[in-house]
Amino acid sequence: MAYKKIPYQLYALALLTVSPLSMAQDWNGTVLGFEAPPDPVLGDMLGIRKILNDNGFTYNLGYLNEIAWNGGGGYNHDSHVAYIDQFALTFNQDLERWTGIPDARIEGNIVNRNHDDNLTTKRVQDPRVPFNDLTQESWGGGSITRLGWLTFARSFDDRRLTWRVGMMNKVQTFDQIIPCDSQLLSQCGGKSAYSLTWSNWNMHTWGTTLEYKITPAVTLKGGVMEQNPDATSRSHAWSWSTKGSKGVLLPLEIETRPVISGLPGIYNFGVLYTNAPQTDLYRGKSGGAGATDPNGYAKHSDTWFMYTGFNQQLTQHDGDPNRGLSTSLSFSLADQSTNVIHSVLASTFRYRGLFDARPNDTIGIGATWFDASDELAHNQRYMNSISGISDYNNPGYRPVPGRSMNAEIYYRFRPVPWIELQPGIQYWHNPGGVSETQDAWVTELKTVVTF
Repeated sequence: MAYKKIPYQLYALALLTVSPLSMAQDWNGTVLGFEAPPDPVLGDMLGIRKILNDNGFTYNLGYLNEIAWNGGGGYNHDSHVAYIDQFALTFNQDLERWTGIPDARIEGNIVNRNHDDNLTTKRVQDPRVPFNDLTQESWGGGSITRLGWLTFARSFDDRRLTWRVGMMNKVQTFDQIIPCDSQLLSQCGGKSAYSLTWSNWNMHTWGTTLEYKITPAVTLKGGVMEQNPDATSRSHAWSWSTKGSKGVLLPLEIETRPVISGLPGIYNFGVLYTNAPQTDLYRGKSGGAGATDPNGYAKHSDTWFMYTGFNQQLTQHDGDPNRGLSTSLSFSLADQSTNVIHSVLASTFRYRGLFDARPNDTIGIGATWFDASDELAHNQRYMNSISGISDYNNPGYRPVPGRSMNAEIYYRFRPVPWIELQPGIQYWHNPGGVSETQDAWVTELKTVVTF
């Protein structure tokens, strides 16, 4: 095998040393996980798909299921096979040919989730503490059909500026440098979801965003979005209402797509601010512990969150730009007085086309480190002290979350072009950040079908 290696000096200083002209050349994200859609099982549908495309309507309809089995350890050792699945329809309607508005379109997403079966809280981690990861990343929101987004978008200035408005989701614009290959949530995509103030994937809130290409490879992104904790409720699945809104979210992100020594990468840095009221995790309004403060826990008028990361191709396999090794790193940091998860750091290695006989297969391995909020830990210890309970096995005991680490290895292959099978193994150290919980092994299987 012949490898094309990236100098480590350039890899470490990519954003500082690469010129805009070099960043604009031939960016190919296949090895990074940005693969072209596979051939659908329904094909051209007797010409219907072509007719729709000719009229400006394009779509992707996919099916996903995720299976997880607790092979050993965890909070509950009873064997259980957890199963969830979903259908997702993402569509785009070109409006220019119908309305004459240049570069205008309607974008939509509808997700149907089934089998509300979560191995994480049923077996792997102590249900008395908030979860920091999921064995099945697509779990959440219940068995229900939801509107993920429905937005109007238009481009200006020779498509350098893109404006989007409507009922939206953050994944349309922000923190899209790492694809969701893994079944382990913390290894799936970037870390912006750990802000816990905006919803991931299949939840919508009102908002508007702008993306501006400063150079062909550098994009500045910003927006104003509704902060609504009720977005996760069943009543909000198709709602246009802003009932339940607590304030606004102000995200700002810069993304760059360099080509370094002929190898593509994608890097970002984002900050998130909200004026939505927040409850302190430990302190009371009078300055002491909130649990015994007669006025309750202190309130904050705002909070913040930041995230960053990169996804960089390191080698090219035998001169094929679609095969090779890539690595990613993503990190988040939150105000720990209001966020139960203080920081998250995830790293992955991903090889596409390792075997000549299987050029489109992918093997991936990664690990994630979590640090729970010190304020949450203080509150749990204080609650145990005032209750006089020190026995972890007592139902009234408040487990104290701290640091933890999860890891995953998987292999993805396509027996036929329209289906992907991805078996893997997860390892959970201190599940949920609770040291008293036994380390756990989880066997996984992820299946994706494209229609």
